[in-house]
Amino acid sequence: MRKFKAYGILILILTATACDFIPSFKNDERIPVAKVYEKSLYAEDIVDVLPQNIASQDSLLFVENYIKTWATEQLFLHQAELNLKSEASSFERLVTDYRSALYINSYKEALVLTKLDTDISERQITEYYEANRENFKLNEALVQFRYIHANTDRSDEKGLIKLFKSKNKEDLDSLADMALEFKSFNFKDSIWVKYYDMESKMGFLKSMDKNVVLKKSNFIKKEDSLGLYLVTIKNVLKRNEIAPVNYITPTIKQIILQKRKLELLKKIEIDLLNDAIKNQYFEEY
Repeated sequence: MRKFKAYGILILILTATACDFIPSFKNDERIPVAKVYEKSLYAEDIVDVLPQNIASQDSLLFVENYIKTWATEQLFLHQAELNLKSEASSFERLVTDYRSALYINSYKEALVLTKLDTDISERQITEYYEANRENFKLNEALVQFRYIHANTDRSDEKGLIKLFKSKNKEDLDSLADMALEFKSFNFKDSIWVKYYDMESKMGFLKSMDKNVVLKKSNFIKKEDSLGLYLVTIKNVLKRNEIAPVNYITPTIKQIILQKRKLELLKKIEIDLLNDAIKNQYFEEY
């Protein structure tokens, strides 16, 4: 019986949607599909949340679950209102405060989007970095490294290692041309990477002494069942050392933007208050 009722409700909802029946809902001719005490759930309420292109069987299940969930919430709300009458006034204040905060914060965000200067120059980044270096101490080691993960038993292994160790641009270009032969690789050794991220790329590092690995110009060759690994540690910054500016730049940009945002909001608040006083919208007694 319950499934039959839900199916009937679903047909009603789908028919209303297909026939553009919704406008009649707007004229207080809404069709109730469930009721708990004095509160009703209407067909249009379900139309609004019914996923598009949902299968018929899924629609039936959705309608059944939605009605049941709605009814449960209304029953809980009814019991709460009966048993928490003494808290009603404080709840109403909270609702009012939340509504006001929602409007105000949404309006502030809209103002910030239109008025905030988001352009940050390299000079501004450098100046902020130099003035706040001590705030950018590392919580973990950073590494600049190059690596190759290749198949084992390569006939050109010695030549590959020679190219990998070379600092000659032509040799490095030749190595880059071979990239499709490798399982994975990283040739961008000017980029600082967290040691944890490097370790996750090469699991065998987890079994090695971290202090041994983290040595400048260190070369590591490792071969296991997964393949041949060649690693060169170009540079290392250890925990509590100052992070390099190019690594910390995204963080600095966020800090500068947040500072600008707070300053802009403060100015907007002052201008709004002054304008209200000038036009006598605000009077203090």
